[in-house]
Amino acid sequence: MENSLWEVQGEAVPNPVRVDATDLAILSELSQDARIPNNILAAKVGVAPSTCLGRVKALSSAGIITGYHTAINEKLLGVTVNAMISVLVSPSARDRLLSSAKSLQRLPEVKEVFVLGGSPDLLVRVATRSIDDLRTFVATHLGSNRAFSSTQSVIIFEHLR
Repeated sequence: MENSLWEVQGEAVPNPVRVDATDLAILSELSQDARIPNNILAAKVGVAPSTCLGRVKALSSAGIITGYHTAINEKLLGVTVNAMISVLVSPSARDRLLSSAKSLQRLPEVKEVFVLGGSPDLLVRVATRSIDDLRTFVATHLGSNRAFSSTQSVIIFEHLR
């Protein structure tokens, strides 16, 4: 199944990147295991290893594959608390929403920052060694920052992938 056109508000818009079922199968396998050897990946998606390698390179060149990432067992590093923190930005700081999000992103406890449409304005995933460290993080970096009017934290029990 080849995707060469995208429907946008009822109009057909040319898609400069052609992606077929084989490409989608490659992407699916790589999303499960980015370190899969090329010959095994090729066998799983039903193409020759040379074809598979060419497809992966083409997907990278097209910007569809943007990188390969390492999964880290944070528990073995002493990180026992993961939380999502909803953040409301103060009306007076609306013009600094993106810069505020980027400043949070630089903090070592922060793993991901999402800028949202609607309420809350930001969703921040943090990892800390303890609940006390989480409380300190919120008080130090969010509660004392005038750009943020309120926060709400929820603890992540399990991250299913």
